[in-house]
Amino acid sequence: MIRTLQLLTCTGILIALACCQSVNATQTESDNWLWEEGIVYATPDGESIALNMARPKSAGSPRPAILCIHGGGFRAGKRESYDGLCKKLAEKGFVAVTITYRLAPKHPFPAAVHDSKAAVRWLRANAAKYNIDPTKIGVTGSSAGGHLAQFLGVTANVPEFEGTDGASKQPSNVNCVVNVYGPSDFTKSYGKSVDAHEVLPLWFGGNLETHRQRHIIGSPLYWVTPDAAPTLCIHGTEDKYVDHEQAVWMIDKLKVAGVEAELLTMQGAGHGFKGADAEKAEKALLDYFQNRLKP
Repeated sequence: MIRTLQLLTCTGILIALACCQSVNATQTESDNWLWEEGIVYATPDGESIALNMARPKSAGSPRPAILCIHGGGFRAGKRESYDGLCKKLAEKGFVAVTITYRLAPKHPFPAAVHDSKAAVRWLRANAAKYNIDPTKIGVTGSSAGGHLAQFLGVTANVPEFEGTDGASKQPSNVNCVVNVYGPSDFTKSYGKSVDAHEVLPLWFGGNLETHRQRHIIGSPLYWVTPDAAPTLCIHGTEDKYVDHEQAVWMIDKLKVAGVEAELLTMQGAGHGFKGADAEKAEKALLDYFQNRLKP
């Protein structure tokens, strides 16, 4: 999983309720969108975790929302890595948020899953405030974030993954997923990934030999049902961190279950798209959300 290390600049956040805006959130704007950062969306075990938000400036009917989840091997990465994409999504009429979530090894699986679901519930709980259509929520992420996005898409009705923090009365299902080189089956990651032997034991509390069941439980592939969210996987054939076959397995299983699923294979691309590959992948992502949530 790619290591995305950027500087986090959100401090001193206080909140009374997880569904409320942080009093220390900062806000800016452009001609077309409003930008706000440092909004606390959950306080698991008393630890405040926040999001950044871009939303259209113009009024109108409620907007679809997109949740963006950063990568970093479940142990690194910052929400700011998706600031740019959120602003582009807002330009196209979406409300877009990028979240901080708890990281391993201090917070092993399923803490990050609980946080991701809490973020979806927060979007629904604050739909009126931010002009969000709660019936149209998409999710995307890359690498570890792609896994978390995919996990949201296949575990909408699994109580053990909901957690107890945030707007607990709201549902956490999503309407569609764009999974950018995220893994689907951790039981087959060892030996196919240059860092699985380092990353996965930290997240699951042990390796495949000692914690096989947790690797299975944490793999989206084993949770696919006909109720899974429509999905687009974007994956490079030369990915050394998450093998391309992980996307093939995911799409194939979704299709067998009768779920609409697409795979965009990036020939010759590795983990972390650059140049023309990055442009192609971003266009596919934007088009997919446009077609799914704003037909």
